Amino acid sequence: MMSKRQVVLEALAFRPAAYVPWAWKMTIPCARRVGEYLGGPGFATRQGGSCRSPTLRRGEEEIESFIDSHFLNIRTPVRRYETVGDGLVRDTYGVTWDRSVDPDIGTPVDWPIREEADLGRYRFPVADDPKLYEFIAPQLERNKGLFRRFSIGYTLYERAWALRGMTQLLMDMIERPAFVDDLLDAIVEHVLEQVRQGLRYDFDAFYFGDDYGMQTGLIMGIKLWRRFFKPRLARIFAPVRGAGKSVFLHSCGQISSILDDLFEIGLNGLDPFQPEVMDVGRVMEQYRGRLAFHGGMGIQKVLPFGTPQDVRSETRRLIAMGMNGGYIFAPSHAVPGDVPPENLVAMMEVLKGQSGYLESKFTREGMAQ
Repeated sequence: MMSKRQVVLEALAFRPAAYVPWAWKMTIPCARRVGEYLGGPGFATRQGGSCRSPTLRRGEEEIESFIDSHFLNIRTPVRRYETVGDGLVRDTYGVTWDRSVDPDIGTPVDWPIREEADLGRYRFPVADDPKLYEFIAPQLERNKGLFRRFSIGYTLYERAWALRGMTQLLMDMIERPAFVDDLLDAIVEHVLEQVRQGLRYDFDAFYFGDDYGMQTGLIMGIKLWRRFFKPRLARIFAPVRGAGKSVFLHSCGQISSILDDLFEIGLNGLDPFQPEVMDVGRVMEQYRGRLAFHGGMGIQKVLPFGTPQDVRSETRRLIAMGMNGGYIFAPSHAVPGDVPPENLVAMMEVLKGQSGYLESKFTREGMAQ
């Protein structure tokens, strides 16, 4: 019998697995809506810890059973939040976020590096205290059957624009490139310390977040991406690959122009794989044996606007493309609140209806008895 972890490892090795594995998550509004649809008692919002995420006050097992994820994602404890006003939170990096409209991420409204001179005075939050990471070992012990990833979101570009402001950072790349070099180099050292701490634990992969894409291409263009980000990502990926772990990158949008670059510097898996901007079948075939993909189910068209039958058909199509390995099914981002719960139920019926999954599930249940 193969565990969920083994099924994912087979997919990442580009070998046909018993079935196509999956891992996905909901936004807070979606989780509330699905919880109500499934008859749950309603969702609460966890404010503390390393992230805000939907959890059930009661019935948490029911929603976890519904998703039945193959991944355990553990986020770095370095980034935490405190409430500072109505709809406002401040993270440990000194960035204030307005979450009155978007309760999951929010919009930066104040950032600490407003002038070049601020960089010399800025201090990153503590990342080298082993006590911060002690919560990891018990979670890994409880989830040995899942594929385990250590997640460092807002890795490089995202961390830089959160600290500086996106518009200003993009202008800096043209007007003050030496300043951008200093800022990014400081961020890299901060990220590498978190990587070093994460490597003390038995993770299968490290997951980095950096959105480089718009719907039509790279935000900063390929020349500036290669100038500022490619060599620094290579430095971040190197110790992970050197330790025999897989490297995942979350980067939204149309980033097909840098897939070869990302493979060159050590990337194993790309998320979220948006079908609205990429031909998922063509890209999967083009990079088979080199890059694995995680995503593919559109959250801009099929999931919010399709019928349950449309969703079933698209889920089956993606499963068929992924049966030879190199693919983990998921919606192309955390599912937003406008997706009908009926469509998510239809999607999960197809995923859980895969014969290999059913056989494995019945075997696991039999062994548990």
